[in-house]
Amino acid sequence: MAGQHAVEEQEHEQEQAALAEVAAWARGLSAMHARIAHRFGRPEPRRRALQYLKGLLSPVERKNGWQLAEQAGEPTPDGMQRLLATADWDAEQVRDDLRAYVVEHLGDPAAVLVIDETGFLKKGTKSVGVQRQYSGTAGRVPGVRECHGADVPGPRAVLAEGVGGRS
Repeated sequence: MAGQHAVEEQEHEQEQAALAEVAAWARGLSAMHARIAHRFGRPEPRRRALQYLKGLLSPVERKNGWQLAEQAGEPTPDGMQRLLATADWDAEQVRDDLRAYVVEHLGDPAAVLVIDETGFLKKGTKSVGVQRQYSGTAGRVPGVRECHGADVPGPRAVLAEGVGGRS
């Protein structure tokens, strides 16, 4: 019986640690959103930007307009598409704010930034960002999805993948 109690105690401690980690991530996301919120002139895109970020960080398998909208509880992707296509906000200022946040939290004076431009071979015509272009991976001109990654190797490494966006 004492062994069972010890196992239950350990499971309880692990659950508490996991809950604390989730709460810390939520606080971090709220702090990061607070840092960029003023870049959105209206409250609707400001709220939707937070939902968009939550969707990107969620376990949703495909990060497209429909799935991100569903994750946010919206019936259609119209609002998410409006946020990315026509809402009034400065993508460069938001990028700079997010970069500053990442440097603050993950920066290391000895860090080395590695930029990688990788093409993923895709079949079909349904994937966003796919176009026919030369791929060194394939040695030919198949459908390729361009992804740009930035990686800071080390104990606090971060990988940021960008697949298109606003200009």
